[in-house]
Amino acid sequence: MYNSSKNSGGQIANAIIIPMVVIVMISVVGIFGLLHWSARLSDETAVESQNKLISGALQLTQNYMVKQQNGVVIWDEAYHRVNQINPDEGWIYNNLMHWLFQNHGFSKSILINRDYGVQYVYAQNHTNKWMTQELLQELKPAVAKVRARYIISFRRTPSGLYSFIPQSSDARRSIAETGLVSLAGEPYLFSAAAIMPQIQSISRVRFPPSVLVSLVPLRGEKLTEISEMSRLDGFVLANNQTQRDGVGRFQLKSPLGQDVGLIAWQTTEPGSQMIRRINPFLALAAFMIAAVVIAVTIFTRQMTKRLARSEAKAVHSSRHDALSGLPNRARFHALLTDTLDESVAKGTNTAVVYIDLDHFKDINDTLGHSAGDKVITAVAQRLQRVIPETGIVARISGDEFAMVIKNCEDDVWLEYILDQVQDEIGRPIMIGRRELHASLSMGAAIAPRDGNDPDELLRKADIALYDAKANGRNRRSFFEPNMEHHVQSKDRLSRELRLALKNDELTLAYQPQSDTSAKRIVSVEALARWTKEDGTVISPAQFIPVAEETGLINELGIWVLNKACAKAHEWPGITVSVNVSPNQFKHPRFVEKVMAILAANNLPPQRLEIEVTESVFAGRNDSVLKALRRLKNLGVKVALDDFGSGYSSLSYLRRFPFDTLKIDRDFVSDMNGNAEAEAILVSIIQLGKALGMTIVAEGIETLEQIRFLQAHDCNRMQGYYISRPLTDTALTAFLDEFHRVGTPGYGTDLSYQVRAAEA
Repeated sequence: MYNSSKNSGGQIANAIIIPMVVIVMISVVGIFGLLHWSARLSDETAVESQNKLISGALQLTQNYMVKQQNGVVIWDEAYHRVNQINPDEGWIYNNLMHWLFQNHGFSKSILINRDYGVQYVYAQNHTNKWMTQELLQELKPAVAKVRARYIISFRRTPSGLYSFIPQSSDARRSIAETGLVSLAGEPYLFSAAAIMPQIQSISRVRFPPSVLVSLVPLRGEKLTEISEMSRLDGFVLANNQTQRDGVGRFQLKSPLGQDVGLIAWQTTEPGSQMIRRINPFLALAAFMIAAVVIAVTIFTRQMTKRLARSEAKAVHSSRHDALSGLPNRARFHALLTDTLDESVAKGTNTAVVYIDLDHFKDINDTLGHSAGDKVITAVAQRLQRVIPETGIVARISGDEFAMVIKNCEDDVWLEYILDQVQDEIGRPIMIGRRELHASLSMGAAIAPRDGNDPDELLRKADIALYDAKANGRNRRSFFEPNMEHHVQSKDRLSRELRLALKNDELTLAYQPQSDTSAKRIVSVEALARWTKEDGTVISPAQFIPVAEETGLINELGIWVLNKACAKAHEWPGITVSVNVSPNQFKHPRFVEKVMAILAANNLPPQRLEIEVTESVFAGRNDSVLKALRRLKNLGVKVALDDFGSGYSSLSYLRRFPFDTLKIDRDFVSDMNGNAEAEAILVSIIQLGKALGMTIVAEGIETLEQIRFLQAHDCNRMQGYYISRPLTDTALTAFLDEFHRVGTPGYGTDLSYQVRAAEA
């Protein structure tokens, strides 16, 4: 029905339009042909002028490089040092090459001695692999010119000696040659300058100079300078560029005349602009003709258009996200499959990029889902604007997007595109009168390097995204095989940890804390330990972060609390201290669980101490403070662990009345003979006492540290000097020995306790 209606309308349109078009075309073809020919000539003239602009800007940039070199090549000390029999390479590195890099960005340098030999090679990344014979051959004409110009600058005096007098009257004008060379396929600007004395010199013979060649990549800052000087748009540096309309090409040549790349730009086309100004009149004529056709055929086409719109809308809705208008997950997968097939056929690279908005949940929680929807829409629009025209953007789920970028030249080119994405998303998003700042994490996988299967590439891009988020967010990561191994290892460790918790394979170790006199143990800190059946010891530094990420920390934390409270009865009068993760406070019934554990083990709340770090206050401050106050009101002691390791500890002391303040071990370890560290330590102790808190010093390893803390009335002390973490059985034996030997008059020598713990 649709096709028949369409054909019928087309026949009527043809009967009316064709005769009219033939008449009009005969009269205007000649005029428009002449106009287009004139426009093309004008465009070609404009392109030639723009080529001259780029050539002039490039020459100015090279001249400025020569001036930047002058500070080190026209220098008496440099002249004498580089021409010594055994030059000081350290001096050359610091005062010539590295100085040029730090002050002017010359990332690579070569020092060629008077005998035309390579004396020293410098690179910002400390590698000499870029220095090749091919490069020397490319530089040879420029270096030879510098040497020749230097030699002819000598003038023979009546006495038969030679006086070095540069041709230029400017005493700060060096003898230099500039140009371009190719390094690993990338064009580099270079300046080769003779190292010469500042003042006129006399010598018996003429001799060639040492030549300093300094290189800087054209891509980046230099290319931007040339673009700004020429005032041309769309500057792109490429190895090759297909000839096409609207794009100018400036070929870059080495001193040997070899192609090292080209600069492409969006040309200004005055002729084409003139044609575009005329086009509206032609469009008006076409519109008038089309109006006649539409008037005749509108009725027959009306129903067909309605059906076509309904069909298109249904197809679009099934393939696109309703909020952002972007392709959905299913459509993205189909587009990715087609793109990869095309990429394999053409032998090109295709990048798949997973994107996740950082902390998007906070926007929904604080401003509502309506604001979150507006952020999603704004991000979708910006992603579409910033990626290449051939790219694909899709919304995969709530705050996750995905991109396909075709024809990736290399990782550097892709990083440039992703930098643009991050910069675009980083601009403020206005929600009403509120200004929001969004950031994103990105993970990329590249075909065929990382595979050609769509599902495999998506999985690897997701792994790279996980790496970006794990390393601080607001960054990007490219997939690497070790990432997959890391994810698999972490997944395996989480499954093993879950099974170990289920089978009660974990144990607790307890590290004692002594009182000020160091003669009585008043508290023990419970620490989770995991030894597999095969005897492999898994460090807490490994399995605690995995528990945090997988949510097992809640189960692990409750297990530690229950186990520690159950064992506390074996050590009457001693407080049991347990670390609590920030994630545990997010559980709405955490306080109730603690109360249930105390009741089940018949342990007075006063004998339990909860240790928290400053990170527990991040984000959900009110709920955390409420939970801590409830625990404190029950009689449970609350300690602030690792005090001083963060940047806002004092604000937490003001907002919440902690029972105990644990000084970070770094302050204790640094105090030996360090007056500043000791002063800070004393200040912390005095601060805590002024606020009515019990002060605990961690990391004690020497008798001198104990005596210092005793002298300043620190309440409790913890560290290897007192005891290493012990099993419950070893702790019982340790306490018996400690209280038996630790009688008045014994002093503070606790070395026997260390030996007991090791035994």
